[in-house]
This record gives sequence, structure tokens and C-alpha cells, in this order.
Amino acid sequence: MAYWLIKSEPFKYSWEMFEKDKQTFWDGVRNYAARNNLKAMKKGDLTFFYHSNEGTEIVGIAKVAKEAYQDPTTDDAAWVAVDFKPHKKLKKPVGLAQIKADKRLASMALVRLGRLSVQPVTEEEWDIVMKMAEEQ
Repeated sequence: MAYWLIKSEPFKYSWEMFEKDKQTFWDGVRNYAARNNLKAMKKGDLTFFYHSNEGTEIVGIAKVAKEAYQDPTTDDAAWVAVDFKPHKKLKKPVGLAQIKADKRLASMALVRLGRLSVQPVTEEEWDIVMKMAEEQ
């Protein structure tokens, strides 16, 4: 299993909306690195759900429900979408400032590539964040 992080602005699509919907597709990604990350996702992979711009914190965990397929918002075959289901709301959200303050997370994509909307997360990074969220 691989680990990931997906970003959403809460005023556009919040964790609460995601839980209410019970499943959603991640579309509209127009960055090649983010697109390649979507293409690499496998069914069952786990991803942090990050509120960007306002809140700037990891609030939950989503699970890949359907692997990459043609993005329905474009006819350009270069772009894909992936389906996600809510897996778990974190007991304690983990903020960006908290992540940046932890030297063990200095190499995390969220710290190094702040604008990338779909990012890989290493197993070590996953475990550290989960401890910060009081989930382990």
C-alpha cells in the first residue's frame, strides 16, 4: 500500500461535505506531477485529506475507491480522475505549522512542494503524522 495527500479548500469541498457525500472523484487536476501521482494510486491506498488555504491542516484519511480514469471535465486524454471514500476523521487535526516544526518531516512534499495538490507521503511520514493526530 502507498500513502498520499490530497488538498481541498474547505470552502469548495470540506471534509464534512466529503463525509456527507460518502464518495467523490478528484478531477480538474492540471499539474503533471499531481496527475502522475493520481495515476500511481492503487485501490485501497490511503491518503491524508488536507484543508488548504483556510485551516491548513490534515483533517482526515480517505481511501482510493477507484483507480485513475479519464477526467470527465475534459476531453484531453492526458488528464485523469480518481475516486475516494472517507476512511476516518482524525481525532486531532495536524496543522501545517506543526508539520513544519518537526525536523523529521522536513523532506515531506507538503513542506517542500507546498502548492502541489496531490502528493506522495512516505510510510515514515505517515506514521509521524498519525502519532501527531493521536491515532497511534
